[in-house]
Amino acid sequence: MKLAILSRAPRAYSTQRLRAAAIDRGHNVKVLDTLRFAIDLSTDEPDLQFRGRRLSLYDAVIPRIGNSVTYYGTAVVRQFEQMDVYTPNTANGIANSRDKLRAMQILSRHGIAMPATTFVRNRADVIPAIERVGGAPVVIKLLEGTQGIGVILAPSIKVAEAIIETLQSTRQNVLIQRFVQESRGRDVRALVVGDRVVAAMRRTAKGDEFRSNVHRGGSVEKVDVDAEFERTAVRAAHIMGLKVAGVDMLEGDDGPLVMEVNSSPGLEGIETATKLDIAGAIVDYIDNQVAFPQIDVRERLAVSTGYGVAELVVHGDADLVGTTLGDSGLRERDITVLTVHRGTQVIPNPSVRQVLEAEDRLLCWGKLEEMRSMIPERPKRRPRVKKLPKHPIPAEE
Repeated sequence: MKLAILSRAPRAYSTQRLRAAAIDRGHNVKVLDTLRFAIDLSTDEPDLQFRGRRLSLYDAVIPRIGNSVTYYGTAVVRQFEQMDVYTPNTANGIANSRDKLRAMQILSRHGIAMPATTFVRNRADVIPAIERVGGAPVVIKLLEGTQGIGVILAPSIKVAEAIIETLQSTRQNVLIQRFVQESRGRDVRALVVGDRVVAAMRRTAKGDEFRSNVHRGGSVEKVDVDAEFERTAVRAAHIMGLKVAGVDMLEGDDGPLVMEVNSSPGLEGIETATKLDIAGAIVDYIDNQVAFPQIDVRERLAVSTGYGVAELVVHGDADLVGTTLGDSGLRERDITVLTVHRGTQVIPNPSVRQVLEAEDRLLCWGKLEEMRSMIPERPKRRPRVKKLPKHPIPAEE
């Protein structure tokens, strides 16, 4: 296949390893500077230019988009997607993972366990927010921080207040997060490729440092994760829209707690710790997927007038509980169920024999008018009629 690696750092270890792995497997590979692309929307067929010339055809791209060029980099990746070029990580996935708050909102929506987190802006809300996550000590995180930069451990509420006030005064947005003491300055980085974890390492903080990042002096060792950690890592990556990702998890008393999903994970630390060819695993996975380029399903399906994608919830008192999809009457109403979400379980392409349970969430494609009629109206409060003021029209001064 003809493969492009989007990277502004051709000499970086990860970029060199991906290039070498592709060449070893007989692929034609080039490293292309992300900022040298131009998105050309002036012709009948939207295209990309590179260094002022029309880009030749590629089978797949590997995005290695740095934090400083996220907006432009995701625009380039999105254009490759529009041109039906395969990418393991979608533009939306990269953008979602870069915004820590947005990432945690998405993961929380899908029931992924994570340290208790809150986000506030008003000074009066800081102390209640700290109490909601379990009290001091707390971890304070900048939304834009990377490699452990902008992650601070506040030992007391007063110190946390002072730090947050200082950061917010410089227009920084911060998250307040529970300090998971049982992790003891350790975390697990699981490298997800496709539907599995191909390698994992445990990172341990140096000395009194609580941040375990290698860039902060932390040490690494190979670790074999159990089924729960692997399942959590793969689900978190897929929920974000990523097929290649580094998922960072704390080892909590009740199981894995996801801290972050990295769309451009470094390969040097994990290849050194595990002695495994991670770059080769990534290239092999892409080689097997090039016939199935990523598409924005909602965008493609929404072009049919009157049809679209919606999520329907099977409520406990609904007639659908206990019935099969075949007997539900949905197909007769021009509604096709694509996926059933049951708690943390996902049932793709369910059969007509699938029995529906209370609180199942059905991802459906069909006639919007029919689906809209199945969504119960939200209860509304009756507005209280206030008494007419003594002087309905204030006297002019």
